[in-house]
Amino acid sequence: MSYTTNCRAWRPPRSIVNLEEHLNRNGTRIIKFFLHLSKSEQRKRFLERIDEPSKNWKFSISDIHERKYWQQYTKAYEACLSATSTHHAPWYVVPADDKENARLIVSQIVLDTLGDLKMAYPIMTAKRQRELKSIRHQL
Repeated sequence: MSYTTNCRAWRPPRSIVNLEEHLNRNGTRIIKFFLHLSKSEQRKRFLERIDEPSKNWKFSISDIHERKYWQQYTKAYEACLSATSTHHAPWYVVPADDKENARLIVSQIVLDTLGDLKMAYPIMTAKRQRELKSIRHQL
């Protein structure tokens, strides 16, 4: 039985969204990436896996069987992403046919997210400087 058959009536557990909300409230930033590969690019990569001996290990006959369910998988992914993408834990759908550009897109999103955190070293108070000076003398 295909995974898509099992997922047709799938509804995300509220616990996923609740956990991500909890983590966000406690300072953890969550970003999720879905690397979207087109059907034609998938075919191309499968052929490379068959044709290149060094990539044969990557290929499984089940890949061909599951490929028959492309439309069902697409619907399942859309449902999953829609149900679990929130302001505090967004999904980013990244076109992945071009690996180099996909990596650049992911890198930029990570950099932008880190930049939004507005991280800084703690401000050193005069009291803390005196404490450190005292500790230094002890060493």
